Amino acid sequence: MHKDKASNDFHNPMKKLLIFYLIILLGISNSFAQDQSDSTQVKIETLDGNVYHGTITEQTNDFIILATKAGIIKIQKTTITRTQEIDPKKIRRDKVWGPNPQSTRYFWAPNGYGLKPGEAYAQNLMLFYNQFAVGITENISIGGGFIPAFLVFSPTPVWISPKVSIPLVEDKFNLGIGGFFGTTLGHGGGEDFGLVYGTFTYGTRDYNITAGLGWGYMEDGFIDGPAFNMGGMARLGKKLYLLGELHIINDNTDTTSSLFAFGGRSMIKRNSVDYGILIVGDEGSTYALPWLGMTVPLSKK
Repeated sequence: MHKDKASNDFHNPMKKLLIFYLIILLGISNSFAQDQSDSTQVKIETLDGNVYHGTITEQTNDFIILATKAGIIKIQKTTITRTQEIDPKKIRRDKVWGPNPQSTRYFWAPNGYGLKPGEAYAQNLMLFYNQFAVGITENISIGGGFIPAFLVFSPTPVWISPKVSIPLVEDKFNLGIGGFFGTTLGHGGGEDFGLVYGTFTYGTRDYNITAGLGWGYMEDGFIDGPAFNMGGMARLGKKLYLLGELHIINDNTDTTSSLFAFGGRSMIKRNSVDYGILIVGDEGSTYALPWLGMTVPLSKK
């Protein structure tokens, strides 16, 4: 009876992630529907501190006629302090959303999008896991990381993580190919490990779902069977994101394990904080842990 219950618990993360994906697909559909608008949107600021978003339908020497969600507004040009064109797909609920500053990964796993040239960040997960990445070109980034195991008198894992991002259809289909290539340093170190992966992402940088396969290796060669992962992201506001991530791992002992993380990401100025629940399961047990991570940008933009 215990094993049957554990087996059922083991498959629950997949059910939860499928529901999560339905939410994201609705967001993607809404996002693409808004992208189809060809109207040029503008942001107009006036001397009295008001800010208007809409489409200019008519102009005279003295006035601008602006169509907004609230209706038609007539603005005197002498009161305008700034006019700025806005990408229509960045307007949500009559507010302008800036670009997603952490669009290339979920809690941990990467997706098919890549960093822009010069973009860089450092990430800390659960206090011990540390990694960084920097965009080299439009399609290539390089990263690395370490876990300070020397604090508990064990060899320290270190790695590099190159990634190639290939936009198959701009802002819709993206392919990512990369790997983690590591070793251990310190007393008793010198053991190599790593993972090569391919990942496919459908959706925009704000709303997307991802599926990927990876093959891990240790000193004695590649692990039997691939690791499978799924991930998803849905933007709920200017500074709030919903995240989900699932990993199913096979190893050389014929044991299958799962890792499922679900939660959110909040932007605090230019930094981001990830939080949620991590559910770990194998064929004998299932348990949950809190998840916490923080990412700090290393580039100016």
